[in-house]
Amino acid sequence: MRLVVVSAGLGAPSSTRLLADRLASAVGQHADADVVVVELRDLAVEIAQSLTTGFPGPALGAAVDAVSGADALIAVTPVFSASYSGLFKSFFDAVSGFDKDALVGTPVLIAATGGTARHSLVLDHALRPLFAYLRAVVVPTGVYAASEDWGAQGLAERIERAGAELARIAGPGSVPARKTVPAGFGTVVPFEEQLAALRGE
Repeated sequence: MRLVVVSAGLGAPSSTRLLADRLASAVGQHADADVVVVELRDLAVEIAQSLTTGFPGPALGAAVDAVSGADALIAVTPVFSASYSGLFKSFFDAVSGFDKDALVGTPVLIAATGGTARHSLVLDHALRPLFAYLRAVVVPTGVYAASEDWGAQGLAERIERAGAELARIAGPGSVPARKTVPAGFGTVVPFEEQLAALRGE
């Protein structure tokens, strides 16, 4: 499995990167994964330039290619003003700008870090709608880690559950068909063909 981890943390060290690494490790407990980490902090200048020029620099181009070719994605952002960071959003704007189908059918584990538990709804009110719009497949369990969650009961269990879900959804034979289905449509099989298949005809 090609697992790409996108971390939008700005600090060094970064709690966002720490959460990203722990999630990748949890996935690795359940699947054989080649992990590529994309640190958005290192791409900030190229991301800004791409939004004004329409062309990616070499590092950003490599990151976009990695995300587009991923079998599974972990996306982690710090919470800024009750939502994902501008850097995080700008990166995925760039990804979809260069390839609007880049994330179609890609299993995605969403996660976020913040200073208070009051921002935990960012997962369902910001991140999940973003990746639904990009037609990714978001795993049921998102992981939010507030400052007080580190070392507290419950975080490790959420990380483990989310990692197992991503590994299961992205496992061999489980990844949905990518870049072949128009937005909003599935493959329609006539009832007669379904019935014939059930009968073995």
